[in-house]
Amino acid sequence: MTTHVAIVEDNAALLRIVSGWIEKTPGMTMAGAYETAEAAIKQLPRQKPDVVLVDINLPGADGIECVRQLKPQLPATQFVMVTVYEDVQRIFQALSAGATGYLLKRASREQLLDAIFEVRSGGSPMSAEIARKIVESFQQPAQSPGGVSVKKEDDSLSPRESEVLELLAKGLLYKEIAAQLDCKVYTINSYVRRIYEKLHVHSRSQAIAKFLKG
Repeated sequence: MTTHVAIVEDNAALLRIVSGWIEKTPGMTMAGAYETAEAAIKQLPRQKPDVVLVDINLPGADGIECVRQLKPQLPATQFVMVTVYEDVQRIFQALSAGATGYLLKRASREQLLDAIFEVRSGGSPMSAEIARKIVESFQQPAQSPGGVSVKKEDDSLSPRESEVLELLAKGLLYKEIAAQLDCKVYTINSYVRRIYEKLHVHSRSQAIAKFLKG
C-alpha cells in the first residue's frame, strides 16, 4: 500500500529535504509540496493525499487555518503538524482544527517517517514533548507506577489497555510500545482500537485528554 504524502512548508530548503526523505522511502510517494496555505487549500482537494505534513507558521493563512479548511473537504486525509511551537494553546488549536498528529521540527528522519506510517495505520503520532505538554495541561491527582498521572474515567479499560494508554501518553510510537510490552505491533493496534471504542474517541489526543484529566 503506497502512502501519498503532501507537505505544506514555507522553508524551501526543509521542503526539499523532507520531500527527498519521502521519495526515497519504500511505500511512500510525494503527492504535492506547497509553500503557502492558500496554495494547499486550492490544490489538495484534487490531489486527495493520504497524509499531509503542515507547518503552523506559514505566510498568510497559518497552518491551523489550512487544516481547518481542508479537513471537511478531505475527511479521510490525516494531517500532521510539524512545527517549532510547543505551547499548549497552539497544540489544542491544531488538534481541534482536525490535525491527527503533532511533531516538533527537531524530530529525526526516522521519527518523521515512522509518524507518517503510524498516522496512516490509525495512530496519532506526537513528539514526546508534545504528549507531555498535553498531560501537564490537566490537573493530575495521582501518580501511576510508570510516573504518569491518571484518573480512570472509564473503568472498563483492562489493565493492559490502561498500560498501553499510559505509554501512548508518554509519546511512544506503536513499535516502541510493542517492544516494551513484548508483543507485536498489530497487537498494539488492536488494543488502541478497543481503547478508542471504550472511551468513545477517535484519536490519541482525545484519548489522552479524556483519560488523564483530573
